[in-house]
Amino acid sequence: MGLAVMILGLALFLGMHTLPTQRRLRTRTVAALGEGGYKVAFSLVSLLGIVLIAWGFAHYRAAGMIDVWERSVSPKTLLILKHITVGLMLPAVILVVAAYLRGHIYKAVKHPMLAGVKLWAAAHLLANGDLGSIILFGSFLAWAVFDRISLKRRADAGGPPIPVGGWGNDMIAVAVGIVAYLALAFAFHPVVIGVPVVGV
Repeated sequence: MGLAVMILGLALFLGMHTLPTQRRLRTRTVAALGEGGYKVAFSLVSLLGIVLIAWGFAHYRAAGMIDVWERSVSPKTLLILKHITVGLMLPAVILVVAAYLRGHIYKAVKHPMLAGVKLWAAAHLLANGDLGSIILFGSFLAWAVFDRISLKRRADAGGPPIPVGGWGNDMIAVAVGIVAYLALAFAFHPVVIGVPVVGV
């Protein structure tokens, strides 16, 4: 049940986030709902997707996760993979922040949000060998790859260009990224997710 709900949430959230890549469909949707109505619908469906993903994954874990490869890996190897995941999360978080504080990182990576999501998803796939995690993080990785490819093929950019700053933005992005990373590692992950990632 939990896995099915999580998959439904993924379909809603990622499906809605795939809509902007379909420029004609998006245009027709905006024409039907209006710009404001489209944004409200986008937000509500996305929020519902997140809730269903979180609820479904929590119930899936509580019912007993379905192992795919994790138990076949030695504890030492699994520990190494988990440490790699923790290490990769720092640049992943910084990249996501750099998508909003645009500077040289943004110019070098071009789409740091998608790069951060791909790194986050790939890192978690390294350390989680159960079916639910593979579906969850694999879906986000597939979406980010698809969205990045679609950006290269779009005839329009989807809006006016956003100004890009200099090194100051990069320094702030790194500082905010480090703070967010520490908050995720020491507070969010152990308290909300229920899985400690530091000191294991």
